[in-house]
Amino acid sequence: MPYALVQEQREILGEHQEEEATPQTPAAAGNNSNAEPVSPNYSSSESPPLRTRSLNDIYETCNFSGIEPESFEEAQKHEVWVKAMKDEIRMIEKNQTWELVDLPKDRDVIGVKWIFKTKFNQDGGIQKHKARLVARGFTQKPGIDFFEIFAPVARLETIRTLIALAAQKNWLIYQLDVKSAFLNGVLKEEVYVEQPQGFLVEGGEDKVYKLKKALYGLKQAPRTWYAEIDKYFSHSGFQKSQSEPTLYILKKGASILIVSLYVDDLIFTGNDEHLIQQFKKDMMSTYEMSDLGLLHYFLGIEVSQTENGIFISQKKYAENILKKFNLLGCKSVATPLIANEKMRKFDGAKKADAKKYRSLVGSFLYLTATRPDIMFAASLLSRYMQEPSQIHFRAAKRVLRYLQGTLDYGILFTAVEKSRLIGYTDSDWAGCLDDMKSTSAYVFSLGSAYVHGHQRSKMWWHNLLLKQSTLQQLRQHHKLYG
Repeated sequence: MPYALVQEQREILGEHQEEEATPQTPAAAGNNSNAEPVSPNYSSSESPPLRTRSLNDIYETCNFSGIEPESFEEAQKHEVWVKAMKDEIRMIEKNQTWELVDLPKDRDVIGVKWIFKTKFNQDGGIQKHKARLVARGFTQKPGIDFFEIFAPVARLETIRTLIALAAQKNWLIYQLDVKSAFLNGVLKEEVYVEQPQGFLVEGGEDKVYKLKKALYGLKQAPRTWYAEIDKYFSHSGFQKSQSEPTLYILKKGASILIVSLYVDDLIFTGNDEHLIQQFKKDMMSTYEMSDLGLLHYFLGIEVSQTENGIFISQKKYAENILKKFNLLGCKSVATPLIANEKMRKFDGAKKADAKKYRSLVGSFLYLTATRPDIMFAASLLSRYMQEPSQIHFRAAKRVLRYLQGTLDYGILFTAVEKSRLIGYTDSDWAGCLDDMKSTSAYVFSLGSAYVHGHQRSKMWWHNLLLKQSTLQQLRQHHKLYG
């Protein structure tokens, strides 16, 4: 879900900083070496000031409110972040998350830390400044401070299938966001945390907080929230999917409501507007939530719902990848990979920066959520994560050039006359030069568009046995039926 814009801008600026030349004034640029430089503060209606601004200056001017503090000391200097911290404490106290107590002699206290995040809209504008009080969960002791920690999240193929169904039925998709979701999870374990910076209780500075509910950062926090919301859906009459534990369905007569949960984000659709509005009302009366209206932006995926169907894309995310690797605006190519190009793990070429390569290929893999056209390229390049070479990195950069020319690509789901789930599969034969494995893949479409696909390598001898078995069956069939 990744990918902070501010951090990406810092990385970009860091890459360009050494290349920036010192800005010249118009006077300094001229032939007269004795000329006085133009003052930056000079102003005239007839002669506007002329000066060159550095890239760093432009970014700081445009995004000063988007810079995220690294510490509490830095954050307390800015009113927007002070307000964000107060809002977080208010939410914690409203949920009755903790109580102030003396620390038992046989227990350890867990530290806490302020984390600051700027949330952006789909268009890149600032949505809100968020301060999160996070427990230092890495200090928790298993079997004492926590036990089970697993919590499921919605799979992307489930999200695409839900969108395909809504497009086929001409249903609208809505979104709710749970504020401080993990604070609603009830703890079974006895956990103590220190008081947060800037909010020490006067006269009780030596005391600690005993947690009744979870804090972000605790290892069991996601599980406690899932247990809480799962119990709510169960008591409200929803049925949970057997194959997808975050998909809930409510049926009332001919009316149906489908809800998909991804941590604190809920997207839902159905055929009864009254049932949808009643669900919103019930949820917002039970939990502190934000009604985001129609689904527009989810996990970095842009969603456009129109009369012609539902279009999903990751244009902003793709642009951020291009910015990060300094290729935004580069010359594009027509295909992600060179046709019939073969790569191997040990090609004798110079080694590439493994960290950058993994970051780039990881970005490609997430981009396949709405870009199945780069699925093969992303899967192929992911084979060389361990020791990438310059040849592998060059191939990855070609994918970036392909993205530059296809930024507006995505998946369009529309209503069709007959909506069927159709699957396709294919495989090459021992195509990998390193281990002679075959690459096989499958893809499923529901209605008008792709909803799920996968690619993997298989041992050639497994394919050989499968092929021999198939041939034997065909021969037997020929003997029996001619």
